[in-house]
Amino acid sequence: MRKDARACAGCGCRLSQYNLEDRCAACTRDRRLDAHPGPSIPDEVWLDLDIQTAIADWDFGLASRLIRVRAGLRQDDMAFMTGLSQSFLSMLEAGGRRLTNLDKAERFLQGIGTPDALLAPPFREHATPVTPARAPYSGPGRHAPWPATHDADDLNELAAQAAAQSLHFTDEITKSNVSNVELEGLETALTQIASDYVHAPLQKIFTDLVSTRDHLFSLLSGRQPLGQTRELFLLTGTSCLLLAHASQNLGDEDAAIAQLQTAWTFAEQADHDDLRAWVKGTSALIAEWSTRRQTALDYTRQAMRLSPGGETRIRIAAIEARAAARIGDRTTAMAALEDLQRAREQKAAPDALTRFGGLLTFPEAKQEYYIGGAFALLGEHQMAEQHATAAIELYENGPKEHRSYGDEALARLDIATARISAGEIEGAGEQLQPILALPPDRRIRQLGDAMHAVTRLLEEPRLARSPVARDLADATRGYQAIDTRTKALTT
Repeated sequence: MRKDARACAGCGCRLSQYNLEDRCAACTRDRRLDAHPGPSIPDEVWLDLDIQTAIADWDFGLASRLIRVRAGLRQDDMAFMTGLSQSFLSMLEAGGRRLTNLDKAERFLQGIGTPDALLAPPFREHATPVTPARAPYSGPGRHAPWPATHDADDLNELAAQAAAQSLHFTDEITKSNVSNVELEGLETALTQIASDYVHAPLQKIFTDLVSTRDHLFSLLSGRQPLGQTRELFLLTGTSCLLLAHASQNLGDEDAAIAQLQTAWTFAEQADHDDLRAWVKGTSALIAEWSTRRQTALDYTRQAMRLSPGGETRIRIAAIEARAAARIGDRTTAMAALEDLQRAREQKAAPDALTRFGGLLTFPEAKQEYYIGGAFALLGEHQMAEQHATAAIELYENGPKEHRSYGDEALARLDIATARISAGEIEGAGEQLQPILALPPDRRIRQLGDAMHAVTRLLEEPRLARSPVARDLADATRGYQAIDTRTKALTT
């Protein structure tokens, strides 16, 4: 025993340098329990791997909570055993406080009777004195210290200690709060939402999206290896991108832009060009339907520089063609349609968002709808009807789950516009009937705007003597899009 070492007045064992009492923690506890018999912790509790890990990580709040649950104790019981106040113990278990004082930490561990094998060297009554460890890595959520480096003259012993430190550090940075199976499940959930989006009511889509996004947020608040973190960034950014589309379809432009800003941040963190391109393309889409139509072209050019190819590039060219047509720029619109044709020959990136399917694809039916829309905006109604008809036929002959009720309805409105312009009012009525029959929860905001434009055409003086035109105008007047104030979307 060292000259300056102190011995326990009860059992004679050497006292820890952090124990300022005249007895070791075990003797102190025994004396207290002799006078006031108290609760105890069954031996099998210490076999719990979660408890062992919490103690090894110095996460005493988690250890206390787990031990209480396994042993069936109350916080008052733990406070009695450890000498801590019940209020402090409550904050410790809730994560509001930490045990950083070594003396208090020792009293906590010894008070609950922690087996010596689970104690870190500073808290072992018979441990060899050690020099303080270096400050631990202080990355996000990492609190466990490195194994201490002992004073050693033997280089082999020093090498062994350094190797132990490296392994311990590796173990720390590879800990994860998410498994690969859970990541696959989250990707599957987003795939289902993206697929359902094109044909399901917005109410359910929105609710499922918010729930999935919140789960992703909670996982990102924890700790995982960098590869998993990057995948979580991608999934979270994708969920915000889908929420931006949903917000736009509800007519809430401000909410859509906020979601896109968030999606862009996650795209940057994930360093994912296809997500970046989709965010810029959706920004262009929102600007096109607003009064900022020139801005839409700026966004499409940014998106085109980011796009790796495939359906993402086709989508951007289609949005640019329609945005240019909306401001009467036929030259730019036709050039964009040529870019679209060239993009059809390009392959997509292996990690493109098209893997999610549904809304995050740009199939041939959707391409034809956009091309028809561009020609309709340019006033070239014959070409508009040709491509819109092709879009509807592709949707009708394709898988039911791939049909987009929104795109089909808007394509029918392009055909109706073409026929009204040609004086074929009855033919226009045939296209309007399915749109008028759509349930209110499927009437996206863009349908309401487009239907109002058709009503104005039917009310033109040249059609004043047409009873069919008057009847259609009456039927379309006041067409109500989805109500963004519906209670189901705010709960």
